[in-house]
Formats: sequence, C-alpha cells, structure tokens
Amino acid sequence: MVLYLWNEEIELSSRKIWQINNNIIKTMKKLSFLLSLLVVFFCSCSSKMGELPAEYFTVTPAVLEVEGSEIPVTIDGKFPAKFFNKKSVLTVTPVLKYEGGSATAESAIFQGEKVRGNNRTILYDKGGNFTMKMKFDYIPAMEKCALYLNFTVKKGDKTYNLPEVKVADGCIATSQLYRTTAQKASIAVGEDAFQRVIKQAKEANIMFLIQQTNLRAAELNSAAMKELTATMGDIATDVKNKVVDNVEVSAYASPDGGMLLNTDVATGRESNTSKFVKKEMDKAKLEGYIDSDYTAEDWEGFKELVSKSNLPDKEIILRVLSMYNEPEEREQQIKNISSVYSDLADEILPQLRRARITLNYQLIGRSDDEIMEQFAADPKVLSLEEILYSAILTDDVNEKKNIYATATKLYPADYRGYNNLGVLAYNAGDYTTAADYFAQAAKIDKNAPEVNVNLGYMELLQGNVAAAESYMAIGSSAKAGDEALGNLYIAQGLYGRAAYLLEKTPTNSTALAQLLDGDYSSAKKTIASIKNPDATTHYIKAVLGARTGNASLIYDGLKSAVKLDPSMAAKALGDLEFAKYMNDESFKSILK
Repeated sequence: MVLYLWNEEIELSSRKIWQINNNIIKTMKKLSFLLSLLVVFFCSCSSKMGELPAEYFTVTPAVLEVEGSEIPVTIDGKFPAKFFNKKSVLTVTPVLKYEGGSATAESAIFQGEKVRGNNRTILYDKGGNFTMKMKFDYIPAMEKCALYLNFTVKKGDKTYNLPEVKVADGCIATSQLYRTTAQKASIAVGEDAFQRVIKQAKEANIMFLIQQTNLRAAELNSAAMKELTATMGDIATDVKNKVVDNVEVSAYASPDGGMLLNTDVATGRESNTSKFVKKEMDKAKLEGYIDSDYTAEDWEGFKELVSKSNLPDKEIILRVLSMYNEPEEREQQIKNISSVYSDLADEILPQLRRARITLNYQLIGRSDDEIMEQFAADPKVLSLEEILYSAILTDDVNEKKNIYATATKLYPADYRGYNNLGVLAYNAGDYTTAADYFAQAAKIDKNAPEVNVNLGYMELLQGNVAAAESYMAIGSSAKAGDEALGNLYIAQGLYGRAAYLLEKTPTNSTALAQLLDGDYSSAKKTIASIKNPDATTHYIKAVLGARTGNASLIYDGLKSAVKLDPSMAAKALGDLEFAKYMNDESFKSILK
C-alpha cells in the first residue's frame, strides 16, 4: 500500500514537471515573437528601414506557371505600420533567378511622406499595400527558378539595400510541351491534283437564216463542226480511255416575231439538228443518247449580246428588258426605239438564230496498278500529278521517298516534291533534313500554303513563336492549316482557341490544349482516343492525374511514359506538377 502511494506521488510530480516545461516553452515562443516585433519596431523607428519577412508578400499563382511564352506574375505586398522611413525612397525590383542567369521585371518605387516626388507615398503610421504585375519571357532554364524581391533604399545622398526576399520557388512549364506535341502534328503535304476521270466538252454551233429551219451545207462543213465530228470518231476508237456522257442539242429562235411562229421555228431547228447529230454518231459508231430542247424566244441570249455590244442606246434597251416581262410588249417597246432597231436586226438577232451542239465525254486515266507499273518501268511517261498520286498508293516510306525524289528530278520547278520529302524527314524526326527540303520548296514558291505551314512548325519546335505565326498566317488556307493554328495557339497561351481548332482529331496537341484550358474531362477522353499513344501522351495523362487528384492516372501514366522514354523519369522528378507526390513511395519507385 505504501509503495502504491509512493508511485502515485512520483507520477503526479512528473506531470507537474511536464506542465512547467510546457509553460516555459510557450513563454519562450511568445517572447521570441515579441522580440521579432520589437526588432522590426526599433528598426523602423531608426534611420534605416529593417528587413521585410516573406509573409508580407503573396504571389499569384503561388507556383509560377508558363502561359504561352511568358511567366505572368502578380505580387501583392504590404508595408507594415512604423516601417517606412518618412524621408526615404524605396525601390522594389522583382528578379527571377535561374541557373546561369536572371531576368528583371520593372521596378516599383515608393516614397516616405516627407519626400517630395511623384512616387506613391507610404505613411509611416499606417503603412500600406501594393500590387505589382509583371511578365517574364520564358526560356527553358527557368523551369528551375526562384523569384526574389530586391529592395534599394535611398535617403538623401545615401543608398543601401535591404535583404532580398524569396517570394516564389520553381515554375510549372507544362505548356512548353507544345514543342514535343507539335512533333506528331499532321504537317502539310503538297497534294496531287490527279483526276482519273476528267470531264470534257466539245461544242459547235449551226446558224440559221431568219425563220428558217434547214441545215445549210456551209454550216455543216464549218471548222467547229468538223472538229466535233472528228472527236466523235476519236472517242469511238478509244472506248477504254474515252466515254460519252451525252450529246446536248439546244435550239433557239430570236425574239422577233410572234410566239407561235418562233415556237415552230425553234422546234424545227431542234428536230433537224438532232437528226443530223444522230446520223453523225451512227457514222462514227459512237454510242450515247441525245438530250435536246428548244427556246422559242431567246431573251436571255438577247440581253447578254446587247450588254456586250457597242450599241449607242444599249442602256435604253436593257432598261426596257427590266421594265417589261411580256415578250410581245418587250418586242414592241424595242421596235419603238427606231434609231437602234435596225442595228439590232443586223448585229444581234442573227446570232440568236442557232442550234448549239455539245458533246459531253470523259477522259479515263490510268488505273492505280497501271500507274505503279508505269512508274517502275519508266516514270518519265507519267504526268507530275500521276507521280505525286502514286505516293499515296504505298505505305513504304522508302518507296514514297523515291517517288518524291523522282518528282523533283523530272519536275524541278514544282515545290511539292521537295515539300513532301521534308514531310517524310519531319515525321522521322530528322528536323535538319526537313528544314533543308522546306527551304528548297520555299525557293520555288515562297507563298505556297503547305510550305509556310511546315516552316511554321520548324519555328515552333525551336520556340520561335513570332516567326511561326508569320509563316502560319500565310499557310492558313492549307488543308492542315487549322491544326497548325491550333498548335500555334497553344504556344501563344490561347488554350481555348487551340482546343476548339484541334478537338476534331485526338492528338497529343489536342489533349494538351484541353488540359491547359482546364477542360479535364475532354482531355481524358482525348487521351483515351489516341490510337498510338507515345511517351508524351502518357506524360500528359500523368499531369492530368496530378491536376485532378487521381493517383492512379499519375502512376499509370508515368509507368508507361518512362517505359517508352526513360528520360521522362528525370523530367517528372523536377516537375512541380507532381510536387504533392514527391515523397510518395509509389511515385519514387516508378522514377528510380
């Protein structure tokens, strides 16, 4: 019993000692805090201003981040009461320090209440708040950086510096992945203009005398008619490469005379001309159908001829045509213009008494197999368009390279062969060779949209955004123009615009734009839709996981990224996107 009481007393004594020690510690902390305040107070009251602790400054964003090609920063600061010397001028200068250099933003200048000047005055008794906004031009070395504030005080003739204060540490540079995602962009191919089927038309007119429907020998033996009938024979003997669609016969009567008379005349001309065409087709042994019609009074033709003529009163005639719709009234009003009607009868009306014959047919080009066989045998026989077209008939990169090289030899004045060789080199990651080919293409046609798009991509890969913009503006009409502008907008920090232009095609650039625009749901869908994801695809997925707090996305993305590209491990270890996970064992094990 005595032993029990003795142990209890010892336990009580221990608790009292612990409480005393705890109180002493709390008292020491309070004294330390009061002492720091006193230091600031006495320093403020002295002739020199004292140090400003980092807690007096707030940086937005808390972790610096690159937007486009710049690092935008807002600093909100506070000068405490009793700090600012009444007779001093304080210059605050933001400095972004990185390995190998530093960048300085515009300074802000403040003055005490007894200083005469145009700077903002800070009262000694009340202190004051301030805001500084700035942008630093980004370079890759700034990914590991720290933002400091430098303070220079001037009092009278004396100048001294306060201790610099670090207000931010590190920078997120996810937006700079555009240089990598652009490597997989669909850059602009100079497309062929090959047409396997080319529509052709051969035309001839038969002229008639007034109110006549008979076909005159002189008209049937005209040069145009002989050429048309010869074409019929040529088509008939080359049915493999030429095919008739139809023959159109359009017969007309001039708009002078009554409607009944003109109808009879126009239908007679149509019938006689159609019979002639049928006879000539039978003679040439040409198959095809005749599509015929007539126009009783050709007012449209009349209007067209008058408008193109040099008649002195043609404007009056055209005004009559616009004022009156009834054919008989039109004719009467025009006849009333006696000064011009004789000219119409001599110059205009005879040209409207006609039948037009149009032979519509198709030229059929070589088949795909024939083109490839001919290229292998003798490519000089092929047209440039056939050679360029043959490149899309093979998936073999070396064969494509041979085809485009042949195009440059046989047709050196066309830029497309050089441009497309550059595309092959770009897709293979040989950017030096690609740049050389694009430069050669530009010498041939500096305004070619495809060439300018591709030169723009070359500038993007180097981070030369302004130069890329100049090229891509010229190349915006290219088939790949929208995708090129989308990649440019990412580089410019216009993420919403980029996402809009890129959303139709799931690519790394699309996912990056959506991620940077904060549309995480769309970014996740895009990543899942990319057919051949590479290391960059998986890295973007990991960043998406970090921004959405999804650890499984982080781990899955990084595992795949590092497997495809081991250098991604070092990149992730220095990437502040993953700052919350740096001490996580699973995270560290992936990046070993």
